[in-house]
Amino acid sequence: MTAVAVIGAGTWGVALASAAARAGSEVRLFSRRGEAKAPSGVTLTKDLGEAARGARLVVLTVPSDVAAEVARAVGDHLDGRHLVVHGVRGLAGASRIANGDPELVTIGDIVRRETPARRIGALGGPALTEDLLAGKPGVLVCGSAYDEVNEAVETAFGSRTLRLYPTSDLRGLEWASALVGCLAVGIGYAQALDLSPGLVAAVISRSVAEASRIAAAAGGDERTLLGLAGYGDLLACIAQKERPEVKVGAALARGAPLKAAVASAGLRVEAVELIPRIVAWTDARRVRAPIFASLARLLRGETTTEKLVDDLMTLDR
Repeated sequence: MTAVAVIGAGTWGVALASAAARAGSEVRLFSRRGEAKAPSGVTLTKDLGEAARGARLVVLTVPSDVAAEVARAVGDHLDGRHLVVHGVRGLAGASRIANGDPELVTIGDIVRRETPARRIGALGGPALTEDLLAGKPGVLVCGSAYDEVNEAVETAFGSRTLRLYPTSDLRGLEWASALVGCLAVGIGYAQALDLSPGLVAAVISRSVAEASRIAAAAGGDERTLLGLAGYGDLLACIAQKERPEVKVGAALARGAPLKAAVASAGLRVEAVELIPRIVAWTDARRVRAPIFASLARLLRGETTTEKLVDDLMTLDR
């Protein structure tokens, strides 16, 4: 049995713990308050040291705004033998301003900075929380520069109902997950407006091209966006009506203010805070990102449906 520690007992953490247990792994789920309901085959613990020390594979599933704090705490219980993977669909925000230049930090970089672990990876792709909890067939992407990390994740989580696809492009996967999470807001918005399938397809195609430019500027491989971590994840949004980012976009299309739209998702949505930071980041680096700029205006309430559709129809190719 593979020993896995899942750090963070939110819905995503519980879903990943459930998937690992279903694959036959020995799973400890760390909950700071110990109030989570542990899935079948999962041991719940409030002792961070107990969770981390007893596992070779450690999975972080906490929001990006507390990732550094949690990584620092769990790092006290790690050493070089540990493999650390995160499942955070976000970036650490403008954590540092250098000469007026906003910097976005990946969670992998935070783990490397705050812990002694060096073999690091990330999870991404189109799997939904509800599907993992229900044991429905799904796919995830695991990214790491270390083959043993991808192999350990596949061993720990792979089963008849969950397929893992490996990539060596960790940075590209992390940026792809964050960028697609933001673009999913736009997909929800477009579908709620009942735009034609052709126009939605155009939005997806142009969004992936834009996200590829951004990921490449961040040091990732733009080709990563052309696979499951990018196109696949965004295409899945078409049918994932319960995906939190899609629900936010749909609520905005129905005229809900941003606060109410976020509340309708029922979960923290990384994309809401990340979209304007990505726009600032791309502006500082002169990376062309008109779709993200339109999303930022949408969140600020500075545009109309008619203007957004007009932008889509008139954007340069």
